[in-house]
Amino acid sequence: MAITLSAVPEGSFVTQALILALVGIGITAAVYGGVALIVKADDVGLALARNGSASPLGGLSRIVGRGLVLGMPIFLRILGVVGTAAMIWVGGGIIVHGLEHYGLTSIAHGIHHVGTEAALSLPSFAGAVEWLVTAAGSGLVGLIIGAALIPISEHILAPGWRVLARLRSARVQP
Repeated sequence: MAITLSAVPEGSFVTQALILALVGIGITAAVYGGVALIVKADDVGLALARNGSASPLGGLSRIVGRGLVLGMPIFLRILGVVGTAAMIWVGGGIIVHGLEHYGLTSIAHGIHHVGTEAALSLPSFAGAVEWLVTAAGSGLVGLIIGAALIPISEHILAPGWRVLARLRSARVQP
């Protein structure tokens, strides 16, 4: 959405709103469609594996079906790890840029400096190296902040939430 908004900065408010609405609908359809395909892939695999056709296409269908059924747990584990890493990286990037926006530029400048220096050491891959180091720096910030929030969540927020839930259930009970 931010990329879309930056690509249409000169448009009127109505034009920007319409374009953002269309992009939002498209992104939502793509994301939920992709999730639906992932969720139903093992069901499709099971249906294909149970295909009773004696034709060569039926045999291929069973092989593909078994592959889907056996491969989905592995795929989902990998997706979980990659998705978690992406959330940490993106969250760290948001925090770094947010701090920079509020005048705390040292973290962003430090990450950029390390990325630039790393890129200079491998000039043939400078762009990729700088991006990787910058992404790793943002991920590290996200990891540190996430780790710092775990005890706060575990020892303050969760007990507070349980107290509120007990108070609410006591109030509902006659």
